[in-house]
Amino acid sequence: MTERNRAKLVVTCPDCAVYKEVDTPNDGVAFYRRHRSVTGHDLEWEPPDHDDYRVVPSDGIVSVIGALEQLEQLEQRLGDSVPIGAVTVALGERGATIGETLEEIRELRMEGMLYEPRDDHLLVT
Repeated sequence: MTERNRAKLVVTCPDCAVYKEVDTPNDGVAFYRRHRSVTGHDLEWEPPDHDDYRVVPSDGIVSVIGALEQLEQLEQRLGDSVPIGAVTVALGERGATIGETLEEIRELRMEGMLYEPRDDHLLVT
């Protein structure tokens, strides 16, 4: 599937019924940050129509990031690190909100388990 044919990703706010289509997972995180700053609400991902972000590990963010790094269909789009938005989509499949995932990522970064080689992109240390 080419980028041009790729289905949009959708973030929603259960508190105020906002429904926003985004082109990339990091666009969804950027929308979350703006929406949260205005309303204080958390956002959730609607399950994507494709399997790009469905990964098997269930033992935490570090294993999810490792699995996303290994997915061949994402390799060309991800580059040398995993977009923070891709992690939020993958964990959204398990019921985590964007805010919950970003908070856990922040904690792991403070513990030295993750780092950001560039803005909103993660690698496991």
